[in-house]
Amino acid sequence: MSDLPPLNTDTLWDIIHDKIDDATTNHLVWHYLGYRYDDSTQTWDATQVDPAWREAYPEPPDFIASRPATVKLTRSIPKENKQLLKEQLGFTGYKVGELVPRLTRRATMVNWLLSYLKDNSQ
Repeated sequence: MSDLPPLNTDTLWDIIHDKIDDATTNHLVWHYLGYRYDDSTQTWDATQVDPAWREAYPEPPDFIASRPATVKLTRSIPKENKQLLKEQLGFTGYKVGELVPRLTRRATMVNWLLSYLKDNSQ
């Protein structure tokens, strides 16, 4: 997917507020994990993916549908970055009626993307 939205605060809020579809949200995380889709072979290239991820997921997982993949994503966020949703975005969480796996997994994906940004900004 070559038309990914920019990785910025507006995009992250759009993910949290469910304004960006699940496929695009997954593709954003896949991209920053290092997965690349090769149109010519119609296969995923995982050579840039961390070996621990590549071994567990040779093809990118659907983080919205897969609890184990989301748990792995959560565990890959360094301890000092676990509260970035709250600290950087001021996100206080979903309301009780909104606490469904799909939305909480999207929040986890945003927290991982925030961690990626923090650890990879120059």
